[in-house]
Amino acid sequence: MTEKKNIAIVEDHPVMRRGLEAWFKETERWSVTRTAASFEEARAVLPGLPVDLVLLDLQLEDGWGLDIIPSFEQSYQMPVFAVYTGFDSHAHVTAALSLGVRAYVTKRRTEAELEGFLLRALEGEICVDESAKIKLQNIKDLASLLTMREAEIFTLVSKGLSNRQIAARLEISHRTVENILSCVYDKTGIHSRLELERL
Repeated sequence: MTEKKNIAIVEDHPVMRRGLEAWFKETERWSVTRTAASFEEARAVLPGLPVDLVLLDLQLEDGWGLDIIPSFEQSYQMPVFAVYTGFDSHAHVTAALSLGVRAYVTKRRTEAELEGFLLRALEGEICVDESAKIKLQNIKDLASLLTMREAEIFTLVSKGLSNRQIAARLEISHRTVENILSCVYDKTGIHSRLELERL
C-alpha cells in the first residue's frame, strides 16, 4: 500500500475547509495533519509539523495566504506549497510562482482534479491551471506589442495601481500615464481599465 501523504489545509471558509478535509480523508491516500482557518493560526501552528504539502487559499480574512510561506524557512523539511483559489489573474499566479508555489489551481476544479495537480507537484512538476495559464500567455502576447514604457505601465495597471500611483512610482506626470495608457488600449484592443486589471 502506498504511504499516505501528509497535507495541511489553510482555508478561512468553514464549508470549503471542512469539505476539503473530509474529501482528502475519504480517499485514504492523504492524512490531514492540520487545518487552519486564518493566517495567524496557520503561521502559529503549521511550521514544524510533519507536512508534505500545504494547500493555501490566497485571500484569508486576516492576511494573504502566500505570506505564510516564509514561516516555513526554518522547518526541518520544506513542504510543497499549492494554491487553491478563485483568483486566476497573471499577477496572482506570478506572485505565487515567484515564492515557490508548485501548483496553482482555481476553485473551478473538482477535488479529484485538484488532487491530480497536487500529486504532480509532489513529483516535482510546476502545475498551473489552464485558465490561469491562458492569462499568463495573454500577457506575454500583449506585452510583445508594447514599448518598454507601455509594458511597464500595463504591468502596474494590471497589479491594481491607480494612474496617480503609477505616476509617482515612475516619476512622470499623471497626464503622461493617461496618454501612454491610451496607446496601450489602441494597440491591444482592450477597451477599459477593468479589462486590463482582469488579465
